[in-house]
Amino acid sequence: MENEKAARNKKIRHALMIVFLSILFVAFVFPFIMVIINVFKVKADITANPLALIGRHGFTLENFPNAIKKMNFFPSFGNSLFITILSTIGTIILSSMTAYLIVRNNWKANKILFVLMIASMVIPFQVLMIPLVSLYGGIFGVLNHRVTLILMHIGFSLSMATFMFHGSIHTNVPISLEEAATIDGCNKWQIFSQIVFPILKPTIATVAIIDAMAFWNDYLLPSLVLGRKELYTIPIATKVFYGTYSTDTGLIMAALLLAMLPILLLYLFLQRYIVEGITAGAVK
Repeated sequence: MENEKAARNKKIRHALMIVFLSILFVAFVFPFIMVIINVFKVKADITANPLALIGRHGFTLENFPNAIKKMNFFPSFGNSLFITILSTIGTIILSSMTAYLIVRNNWKANKILFVLMIASMVIPFQVLMIPLVSLYGGIFGVLNHRVTLILMHIGFSLSMATFMFHGSIHTNVPISLEEAATIDGCNKWQIFSQIVFPILKPTIATVAIIDAMAFWNDYLLPSLVLGRKELYTIPIATKVFYGTYSTDTGLIMAALLLAMLPILLLYLFLQRYIVEGITAGAVK
């Protein structure tokens, strides 16, 4: 009797959990659904009934070319793509090499460096942004350069990526492989690039998607570093566009969809690696 009651209570808790998670899921995806529904409507139909699947004037694609033209989409897209790709590649290469050096060399300096990198992860960017921008802009005069933003992105993301690669190398890369490669005449660089780095594929994909999403969607840091219009990234261009055309909901929806689509496609392409990469160093 007690077993039946416990089983019934377990089923009730399971059902309540499913209902709760379903409500959370709907709450999270509802804004995205609203964008998809309204991006193919004219302004009058969105104002009249934003929840309708199709407006009275039917299906339209005019919002996309209008948004692309008015928000200066392609130059901003090119800036975001250039910054995101180089920042992500730089983060992956530097963090994986740093993690490999720390794991395979039991130096005291390495231990101190690793502890400092982990400790730096708890420092919010907002604490550093004013002195950082004042330093780079006032003393060195290197603001309004995409390379400056790329270096800042790499610097702020290096600690987390190194932490993830450290766990993955420590757990998934046996030292015997490296010893065998050394016997075959490989140097340290060949061991890392040809043996260790390919094994880190799940972690590489995880770091790539997490950092690429962060770099692509970042508004605060680019807005502080890139002041010229020709250097605007997608988030900055979208914000400026919204301030100009905030009353034209159809154009705003098209701009939002254009801004999120590239990183959404990247996530769908790499999402199967995320859980595997995050848990790679969790259990030995």
